[in-house]
Amino acid sequence: MTSRLWTAVGLSAALLLAGCTSTPVDERPVEEGPAGSVPAVCDHVRPGPAEAPAGAVTVDPAVDGDLTDKTMANPPGTTFWLAPGTHTLTTDLYGQVIPKDGNTYLGAPGAVLDGQGRNLFAFTQPASHVTIRHLTIQGFAAPHNQGVVNHDSGDDWVIEHNTIQYNDGAGMMAGARQRIRGNCLRENGQYGINAFSAGNTITGLVVEGNEIVGNNTDDWETQRPGCGCTGGVKFWAVDGADVRGNWVHDNRGPGLWGDINNNDFLIEHNLIEHNDGAAIVYEASYNAIIRDNTIRGNNMVEGRMFAGRGDPFPAATIYVSESGGEPRIPARTDRIEIHGNLLENNWSGITAWENADRFCNSPANPSGDCTLLAETGECAQPGIAEQPHYDDCRWKTQRLDVHHNRFVLDPTVVECSNSLCTRMAVLANYGTFPNWSPYTGDVVQEAVTFGQDNRWHHNEYSGPWTFMAYDTSGVLTQTKWQSEPYRQDEGSTFVVQEAG
Repeated sequence: MTSRLWTAVGLSAALLLAGCTSTPVDERPVEEGPAGSVPAVCDHVRPGPAEAPAGAVTVDPAVDGDLTDKTMANPPGTTFWLAPGTHTLTTDLYGQVIPKDGNTYLGAPGAVLDGQGRNLFAFTQPASHVTIRHLTIQGFAAPHNQGVVNHDSGDDWVIEHNTIQYNDGAGMMAGARQRIRGNCLRENGQYGINAFSAGNTITGLVVEGNEIVGNNTDDWETQRPGCGCTGGVKFWAVDGADVRGNWVHDNRGPGLWGDINNNDFLIEHNLIEHNDGAAIVYEASYNAIIRDNTIRGNNMVEGRMFAGRGDPFPAATIYVSESGGEPRIPARTDRIEIHGNLLENNWSGITAWENADRFCNSPANPSGDCTLLAETGECAQPGIAEQPHYDDCRWKTQRLDVHHNRFVLDPTVVECSNSLCTRMAVLANYGTFPNWSPYTGDVVQEAVTFGQDNRWHHNEYSGPWTFMAYDTSGVLTQTKWQSEPYRQDEGSTFVVQEAG
């Protein structure tokens, strides 16, 4: 990784690239990641207490189901200390732990909770203020889209310094105000984290200092093409999330994926590298700050898939899809701010995309969800053609501000001989259906490219970067990208000009 700093990015980005971190000294993991700025947690998780704390109930690994039985027998607020060894939950499919409010589960060094490939879930039901620390949790057989820890998305859980690995489904689900810190989330069948709570909005989520690696071992996108159900972490309807200081790497699919009606995200100081898909996808969502991350070697598998089938779509490393800043929805910003990041030798850069055919009540929106500004029933003819429904019934890629980032691309490293791996883009498709849609034709292409305040400026480029705007019909040179009518990347520098 280059050590060169550029003066305009601000102090926090400089500290990141210099190997500094905002994590307090007493919270540092045992080892650091390869950039010196994020924790290498896996195989170095902070150990738990070697003896049972005063007042704690000791759980015996030699007694099958002892953790379940003692949880049931003790009152809310009890602390349980799992002694060294492998703990099991009987051979029943539904052998599980059902915490009570305020329970704490602490693992001694060497304490493993093993689902034996039989139990579906480890910790279930919606108790609140549950704490789980210093455990290895593995071998559970959660179904597709379900999770092993906090299966029912209880609120105010604290999940710290655990190794959650080799499970089917997701390593964990998430509830409101959940704190996920210092964990190794490794090689789970679908996700490391599935931040989803059925019928609810998750507020105040913190994902900090974790190593999230090798997830989606079951390759769900191959099993269910187009499912959009893979990667390191998936966020659904999360309002307020801090995702900082994580090492997100080598996941099959995207690294971090916010999908449908997320809002108020802060994604900062992460090292995101070598994920098969995009480093970050922010889709059908609102108001986010993506800053001071190191992002490298991502999207090689999925980018090559697009190129291999001759698809000109600019598959991106940061993919902003039908997402934008919205001042009417409260957040720390009213924009999508992407700044102070280093993107180094990924497959392409940032794509800002809006699907003209995807809106509330459209066949291209099969989930049935609507925006945060409208109700599905309002988004039908004739009312959808009039304000405010014309604007509020679609997720808009708007108020995107891409600035003071450094984009480095060496085609010999990426192993790409054409411009398919070198693109920045802001574009939409030509609207075609349904026939009553007010967004047919080029109205969304015009809006996303010229009318919705999407701006690149004051970035630094190194390499043969190319650009795409409006649609996929052609590739723009740097000069055309900066000139009328696009007028992008004012104040930016280009170390290597494009050929020709």
